[in-house]
Amino acid sequence: MVGRRSSTQELPTRRRILSHFKEHDPKMASVIQKVGPLRLQRNRNYFVVLCRSIVSQQISVAAADTIFTRFHKLFDGQAPTPDRVAGLREASLRAAGLSRQKVAYLKDLSRRFLDGTIRPRQLTYLGNEEVVDRLTGVHGVGRWTAEMFLIFSLNRLDVLPVDDLGLRVAVQNIYGMKVRPDAKRLRAIGGKWSPLQTVATWYAWRSLDAKIVNY
Repeated sequence: MVGRRSSTQELPTRRRILSHFKEHDPKMASVIQKVGPLRLQRNRNYFVVLCRSIVSQQISVAAADTIFTRFHKLFDGQAPTPDRVAGLREASLRAAGLSRQKVAYLKDLSRRFLDGTIRPRQLTYLGNEEVVDRLTGVHGVGRWTAEMFLIFSLNRLDVLPVDDLGLRVAVQNIYGMKVRPDAKRLRAIGGKWSPLQTVATWYAWRSLDAKIVNY
């Protein structure tokens, strides 16, 4: 593990954001000016963030919201926790709209928290790639899910989720591309955004949907 250092960063000021993007990417700067202040919310309930990311895989935002609401109701007003999820019957989770595969993923995630394979406090002191490596050891947790965790739980400022469909669609729109950019093209664009790739990603999402993105 790396030396103990702060895992989270203060959100940059609007002045710093606009200064950076006006210099390095005027098109993104224009989006930022239209959208308004950065409102990246940090969710410190790491287990819930990961549960929601698993629920959200490969389905629309609306469908994910519906299923996660049903999932949350299974706990009678209490927050989902590793022991509570581990104790639920598969049939209950399936009735909430979860696939058999996602049920297995949630159960494995719960076990990893309960047996100490994933230690939330330790995650906060790992570098980005170390966090990705730790989380992708869970069945069903891929790089995209780990990147959502970096963005919404740790508020890391330089994360570029190149496999995120919303980001690809937004970038295509913002830059007037004829085809949706692939991962290689996104990384090239993201190079101009660094070290504020997370910020640009958040604004790109907002350009598609005015609703504030959070987990």
